[in-house]
Amino acid sequence: MKKDIRKISTAELSTWMDGIGEKAFRTKQIEDWLWNKWVKSFEEMANLSKDLRQKLDAEFEIRTLEIATRQKSNDGTVKAAFRLFDKNIVEGVLIPANDRMTACISSQVGCSLTCKFCATGYMDRKRNLEASEIFDQAKAIDLIAKSEYELPLTNIVMMGMGEPLLNYANVLDGINKIISPQGMGWSPKRITLSTAGIAKMIKKLADDDVKFNLALSLHAANDEKRNQIMPINESNTLAVLKESLRYFYQKTKNQITFEYIAFQGFNDGKSDALELANFTKSIGAPIKINIIEYNPIEEADYVNTSIDNLEEFKSILEKKGIIVNVRRSRGKDIDAACGQLANKQKPSLSEN
Repeated sequence: MKKDIRKISTAELSTWMDGIGEKAFRTKQIEDWLWNKWVKSFEEMANLSKDLRQKLDAEFEIRTLEIATRQKSNDGTVKAAFRLFDKNIVEGVLIPANDRMTACISSQVGCSLTCKFCATGYMDRKRNLEASEIFDQAKAIDLIAKSEYELPLTNIVMMGMGEPLLNYANVLDGINKIISPQGMGWSPKRITLSTAGIAKMIKKLADDDVKFNLALSLHAANDEKRNQIMPINESNTLAVLKESLRYFYQKTKNQITFEYIAFQGFNDGKSDALELANFTKSIGAPIKINIIEYNPIEEADYVNTSIDNLEEFKSILEKKGIIVNVRRSRGKDIDAACGQLANKQKPSLSEN
């Protein structure tokens, strides 16, 4: 089998090039074609000799994803189903707003966690995505943004299918390609990684001195309730998470955002708000909480809290000096909203 050229290191490619008698600078040219120019074949590498292109094609392949389907919501959100080289499918979403174009991208095919309110959590995890597949989603959604809105991407959130910290090496490599001058040349501050809370990997992020932002999907600030909806909490309790988040902030000073879905009659009471305020303020970092609208899925029967409850909940947090944003769902009509990604297509809606 041919090797995936984007899985080998620069040093390995340089060694191979040296072995066939090519100059060292050709390696940089090839990597520029692969990442910055994002070509799909060696034949497109116009500044390489035909002989070198043929040698590359004989030894390697370029495994790029393709858009299997593309749907546009009534609110302008675009969901793309990406077909990978092995025919697996992952989904990514473009979320347009007045001041930004945000891509929500995936880290795994399926998910190994079983969060009770998330459609992806009811899927099996088939495999981790490669760094190149993470990078490719960002490039593809950037092109979608330009074609739909004549604007480039401004932000990326790792909040799609899968748990990013259970695919640690590939996720970091993919992000590093996005921020590399030879990739997309982004500032890491425009990237947010969202996790359900893998404490030891949050500490590893700090030790690796990452520059991007971190978001924690919390959804309950006591262990009993969080265990019910997020089984990962049984091995990553709130006390353990608190320690890891403190460590992360002390070492990186990077922004930490807490994500919280308020479910009717479950975690939307005054005591829940006070527990949330106490937990987040105990981190010792500037606090921001995003209260996210729950997006119904077939597998669960949770219900959003009422508008009155939500306002009271928000008011309690704000009186504690916490910045609170209420995030309304985008793309719900095409199953593109937070928690709905499960490779379900609705052909009755507009497809491109």
